[in-house]
Amino acid sequence: MDDWVLLGVVAGFLTTLGFAPQLVKGLRTKHMDDVSLLMPLILAAGMLLWLFYGLTLDNIPIVLWNAIAFTLNVGIVFLKLKYGRKTDRYETPPAS
Repeated sequence: MDDWVLLGVVAGFLTTLGFAPQLVKGLRTKHMDDVSLLMPLILAAGMLLWLFYGLTLDNIPIVLWNAIAFTLNVGIVFLKLKYGRKTDRYETPPAS
């Protein structure tokens, strides 16, 4: 493996690993109130574009890590939609 490919593999691993704690925390606590929905949506879109870019270049590190990161971000979006803040949870019930 050439040194530049190894650098790409290590860099991709480290940046992709950063999404895992949020996903694990959401799965464990089932609370995603403070997580933005827009951030993982934008990141997932960008990662999908990077994935297509890596496919056109036949660049394994770009393809591998963006496919994994895209999947992790889709998981975060799913958890946010499932366990995110519900507006009725914080509303005061009507007076009787």
